[in-house]
Amino acid sequence: MENLFRLVDQDQGFFQHKWTLVNGPVIVGAGPSGLATAACLREQGVPFVVLERAECIASLWQKRTYDRLKLHLPKQFCQLPKMPFPEDFPEYPTKRQFIEYLESYAKHFDINPKFNECVQSARYDDTSGFWRVKAVVTSGSNKTEFEYICRWLVVATGENAEPVVPDIEGLADFGGEIIHACDYKSGEKFQSKKVLVVGCGNSGMEVSLDLCNHDASPSMVVRSPVHVLPREFFGKSTFELAHLMLKWLPIWLVDKLLLILAWSVFGNIDKYGLKRPSMGPLELKNTKGKTPVLDIGTLQKIISGDINVVPGIKRFSHEHVELVNGEKLDIDCVVLATGYRSNVRSWLQEGEFLSNNGGVYAIGFTRRGLSGVSSDAMRIAKDIGMVWKKETKQQTKRTVACHRRCISQF
Repeated sequence: MENLFRLVDQDQGFFQHKWTLVNGPVIVGAGPSGLATAACLREQGVPFVVLERAECIASLWQKRTYDRLKLHLPKQFCQLPKMPFPEDFPEYPTKRQFIEYLESYAKHFDINPKFNECVQSARYDDTSGFWRVKAVVTSGSNKTEFEYICRWLVVATGENAEPVVPDIEGLADFGGEIIHACDYKSGEKFQSKKVLVVGCGNSGMEVSLDLCNHDASPSMVVRSPVHVLPREFFGKSTFELAHLMLKWLPIWLVDKLLLILAWSVFGNIDKYGLKRPSMGPLELKNTKGKTPVLDIGTLQKIISGDINVVPGIKRFSHEHVELVNGEKLDIDCVVLATGYRSNVRSWLQEGEFLSNNGGVYAIGFTRRGLSGVSSDAMRIAKDIGMVWKKETKQQTKRTVACHRRCISQF
């Protein structure tokens, strides 16, 4: 604690902005990762603070997803620790149902994030052994800088914090509407329009299907090889089936079996412009982080010709797009299903992250989905809880009452 007072005394101008000491970790992000960590810490009896830049939990789900979205995996693989999905939820919950589940989860574990607090920087102070987390608090038109001083920092902002907009020649000159998939809600407003969907991952495939179902004319850019698997085989989730096989078989053999099953359902998809990678779907996921597409009906629309598959883009002009094969397409709109990236590097200041008594934890960056989030959250909470309980027990022995205690509990 002496080190902490030294930190305060040496910081000129420190008292010119609001600050607080946190007796526990600061969790940055109130999405599934942050909520899961907070719930596990609550079970450990460890106090915490959750900072969220938006005004709601799970802002990515609430604000940056399309209306028809459902979980691609069965609900048992997507539930957070300590609280399963309601039994009456379908096997693949809808976007709205998942948000309801997260809101109930936060309420059940009494998780009350500090909304509209955008972290600007987080720096580990070697002298004091504490993290200094600076956030800008927005209230209407007013903005206030607030600093949290804590022993542990949990980065739970995930890999999808910011949309990726590719640098394509002529894109700025295109005269039609250009939106990222994070701003796409429904194909209703695109009825009868020719829409170019850039990207062929799960989002690109599903946006193309939604456009097709709303009587638009989508063309989907498939620039590189992609694995497309049925969401289910014989009524069983592909993910669940793979998970079971991996308990007994090596990954290369499971990959071969999955591709044989996919061929039995789809046939040869090369002729539709969808070339498969040389590496199997699970091995590709593990080594490159590239998730296979779980088909929910898009491939049938491609086979029927309702969705046009095109190669990579060479350049845009005012009214059309030129492809790498020389073909030109007249289009009305562009949807960039080009993914997301983390924004951690913009605010987490690198340095000596770990000390003898505290450190930084990251959750939601392993590309293992919500099942990975759950296991990571439990491990993080257990690790922090062991140290916190040991130290608070020692403090109790050292003094029964401490009327001058500086650390605020939340």
